Amino acid sequence: MYAITIPEPGGPEALVWAEVPDPVPGEGEVLVEVVASAVNRADLLQRQGFYNPPPGASPYPGLECSGRISALGPGVSGWSVGDEVCALLSGGGYAEQVVVPAGQLLPVPDGVDLVTAAALPEVTSTVWSNVFMIAHLRPGETLLAHGGSSGIGTMAIQLAKAVGAKVAVTAGSKEKLAFCGELGADVLINYREQDFVEEIERATDGAGADVILDNMGAKYLDRNVRALAVNGRLAIIGMQGGAKGELNIGALLTKRAAVTATSLRARPAAEKASIIAAVREHVWPLIGGGHVRPIVDQTVPMRDAAAAHRVLEESSHIGKVLLTR
Repeated sequence: MYAITIPEPGGPEALVWAEVPDPVPGEGEVLVEVVASAVNRADLLQRQGFYNPPPGASPYPGLECSGRISALGPGVSGWSVGDEVCALLSGGGYAEQVVVPAGQLLPVPDGVDLVTAAALPEVTSTVWSNVFMIAHLRPGETLLAHGGSSGIGTMAIQLAKAVGAKVAVTAGSKEKLAFCGELGADVLINYREQDFVEEIERATDGAGADVILDNMGAKYLDRNVRALAVNGRLAIIGMQGGAKGELNIGALLTKRAAVTATSLRARPAAEKASIIAAVREHVWPLIGGGHVRPIVDQTVPMRDAAAAHRVLEESSHIGKVLLTR
């Protein structure tokens, strides 16, 4: 088969479409013929040499895909050859074929085409596990989602609104904020022109955000804590603004607040399967019912993955960028 390889870390030009050995499914795994994959910022870090796959994972980038099952490994039940699926991966989505643990498969939701389904596994798993399974966002509470126009952000807006929460977002342009508003965001904050702490305080009559979903890390740590409500929960899922920051424990104690930090890729297969099961139970009906939808900015041929990486680096997109076979 062919896959996007990374012979040497570097810029987008480091991505090389090359012939590689065919993968073989093992116990509890299936082989998926890939139709589409999606580009995530973790892929950019891997390309640069900063985010290696976990032990035993495919060396090729790509943390999600959609396609058709072409073979079943020993011990797999509940799936059949030919089933159209999308999948959460530890790597290998930028390829013609990929091996997937059966517990990380999802059926393509009603109303979503097979290519577009590639935009769903990573964002739904990330948002549901952090905002709902860990931070326990409840109806009537306020969620602040940084990077509201990203794949994660657009999914967070929709899921939070679907459960009856109020949603505030940050983004860097009027166009991106307008799109977030169309998805249902109630409070639109341009981080280039406004202080999100002040805007959240104003929008909540001084109460603060009950849950904050943060992709920035160190750069926003102090302000995120200040923006939290009493009993607030800060869920950190990225380090785009740095890895090391100073945490004001006194402010955290005063607010009886919590800070969590998670990554999805390196979790054990059993934990991923648990998240996937929860997504299938809670999120898939919302997608099938038309209440939540994947947001795709553009599709790029997989062999031209470098072009898709440049789009993410420019941050000119809204939602997801897909790679298609």
